[in-house]
Amino acid sequence: MNKFKSRVWKQVLTILTLCIVLSCSKDSDDNSSTNSHDETKTVTDEEGNEQEVDVSENKQSVGDSANDLLSSANFDEIVFELFYVDGFEPTENTIANFEEFLEQRLNKPQGISLELKKMDSPGQESYSANDIRAIEDDIQTSYNIDNMIAVFGIFLDGEYSENTENGSVLGIAYRNTSFAIFEETIKSFSGQTFGPSLTVLESTVLNHEFGHLLGMVNAGTPMQQDHQDVEHGRHCTEDTCLMYWTAETGEGLVNMLSGGTIPDFDSQCLADLQANGGK
Repeated sequence: MNKFKSRVWKQVLTILTLCIVLSCSKDSDDNSSTNSHDETKTVTDEEGNEQEVDVSENKQSVGDSANDLLSSANFDEIVFELFYVDGFEPTENTIANFEEFLEQRLNKPQGISLELKKMDSPGQESYSANDIRAIEDDIQTSYNIDNMIAVFGIFLDGEYSENTENGSVLGIAYRNTSFAIFEETIKSFSGQTFGPSLTVLESTVLNHEFGHLLGMVNAGTPMQQDHQDVEHGRHCTEDTCLMYWTAETGEGLVNMLSGGTIPDFDSQCLADLQANGGK
């Protein structure tokens, strides 16, 4: 790699590091939506039957449903209801990568399904965590029911309201079964010279945020060995791990950017995940 490209790599590393740091530093701050009472809603199951469900089960804190997401003990099927603002749909390869990631890690013998749904723009330039919760409450149709657990995701057309001049948030996990991806921001970074492809960046952020819902690191999925980077919250000390505080940094990020490699869980995170019902 020549000196010019090396300098550009370092600039990209710095930019993405700031992005991911801010993203993950807010996850635990944004999940304080736990309800102390039941909220019921009438939903229609796969057979067309109406049923009352307790939607508060999908409005707990990040990590609270880690075992339910990973194992088949209480839910042997999972459905992802993924909304995207018109014009901000994740790439087909990103969805394929996510499906493969889920199949590799979740014990759901009755199946894993993803439903992509286009929506009109809410018309905001930026979104707070509370804004996103309100949008979710208005459009969500899938909830935990019988043996199926439901996950809500949304790909937005605006930026995070708490962005600063030092960096931009790419995604947040804000409830036990909910996450948001700031697709407009991701697209702005993916188009930079020598930057990662849109699919690689989307996949990394998507997998990382879902990793928080799985209770990584030490946020609902207990550690088998101490590897929490306490200084950076619920993240791994291994710098090549998907759950590192930058999500991808050092050699891991360089390899990802140059070779298109999406980071995976390291051996310690995998041990935690498997001990909590995953695979």
